[in-house]
Amino acid sequence: MSNAFDEVATNKWKSYLLMFVFTLIIIFIGYVFGRVWGNNDPSIVITFMVLAFIIAIIMALVSYYAGDKAALSISRAQPANRQDHAHYINTVEGLALAAQIPTPQIYVLPDDSINAFATGRDPKHASIAVTRGALAKLNRTELEGVVAHEMGHVRNYDMRLMTITVILVGLIALLSNFFLRSMIFGGGRSNEDRGGGGGIFIIVGLVLAILAPIIAELIKLAISRKREFAADAEGAILSRNPEALANALKKIKKDSLETKVATNATAHMYFTSPFKKGFWSNMFSTHPPIDERIKRLEAM
Repeated sequence: MSNAFDEVATNKWKSYLLMFVFTLIIIFIGYVFGRVWGNNDPSIVITFMVLAFIIAIIMALVSYYAGDKAALSISRAQPANRQDHAHYINTVEGLALAAQIPTPQIYVLPDDSINAFATGRDPKHASIAVTRGALAKLNRTELEGVVAHEMGHVRNYDMRLMTITVILVGLIALLSNFFLRSMIFGGGRSNEDRGGGGGIFIIVGLVLAILAPIIAELIKLAISRKREFAADAEGAILSRNPEALANALKKIKKDSLETKVATNATAHMYFTSPFKKGFWSNMFSTHPPIDERIKRLEAM
């Protein structure tokens, strides 16, 4: 764990870089909107750019400060209690001590699949949630491995990085969808009024509206998958038992249940993909293949 501080610093730097890059993309989308709909009026173009920037900042701030509460609410998470979940609570407390971070808030998800997630903007405002199925089906060391994996996300500020990424990707998709709809239902009215290269910007806008959300989603998937491998390694180090974490993944592979409390908005947060496995779902999954994760853990 000698490189843990480097990992934290890298994730913080990546968070700021992603915010900057995605904000530039959003402002550029606003610029294209302004050129297409503003009849080459600079004031309208600037207005569109400013509005896009303001929307990006508001959504980023809301997700940063309230994203964890929304994720817990959507997932119907309930606080764990010592009477029913003593081992689980003790495991989280012990691993938090080993990771040298504050103990996260501890929750149970009302779902019979084997899964878990961590959320929160930093270790001081973090929560860990484990499904009812994980508590019932995993043995003590396997549960410790899963919790250690989630603790790795907390320790390395992964939740902040992914929360910012997901929100800004969603905003790009939303703006692109709005642009496409406006072109379909209202674009033909004033096309003739748009001179001075307006047609070129319409084409650029259409291409951008189609490709931007795809590219943004691929960036999100690449970041998410990389963070899962890193959290597996961190979890193996924290628990000092990579085999237990690998065994937990093997049980999940055999388990046919989907995580019903998960949604497309929260899928990236989970220990493994909460949805049914298949060729297309694996290709566009926020998680790397389970077999590859097991292979890496067994090689440690």
